[in-house]
Amino acid sequence: MLDALDKKIIAAMQDEFPLVSDPYRVVAERLGISEDELLQRLERYRQTGQLRKMGAVLRHREVGYAANALCAWVVTPEREEEVGRLMAAHPAVTHCYSRLPAEGWPYNFYTMVHAHTRDECREVVEALARAAGLDQYVMLFSTREWKKTSMHYFREDEEQC
Repeated sequence: MLDALDKKIIAAMQDEFPLVSDPYRVVAERLGISEDELLQRLERYRQTGQLRKMGAVLRHREVGYAANALCAWVVTPEREEEVGRLMAAHPAVTHCYSRLPAEGWPYNFYTMVHAHTRDECREVVEALARAAGLDQYVMLFSTREWKKTSMHYFREDEEQC
């Protein structure tokens, strides 16, 4: 069970990470705790599975990756793990997941591909199709970015649903 300090730590770790040589000390000071306590709690979250990863968010358009496509694939259930590992390992793929197909929509496997141009996206997807031995897929290119934020937890200043 999370206590009040756990919730404050989780909320703080969702903010911009301090770009200094000792960022955890800075975060701990903001929370009014020691750096050791912060690191111990973060390690506990990792060990219990409450925290899976920490990472940077790249604003891909700002660094030149102006094209992206959601690619929907038909992958047999027995090949999902194999195909997932293959596609997730490609550097242009940022998301890779499966879903149940819907009536009239046979696709059950999805990848998000980022590149500089739509032609580069197509080249990546064609290479993935060849490598995985897949021929049923559709590419859905992004035309507008609607949201670029992550989920926030335990924010007192935001409405909780």
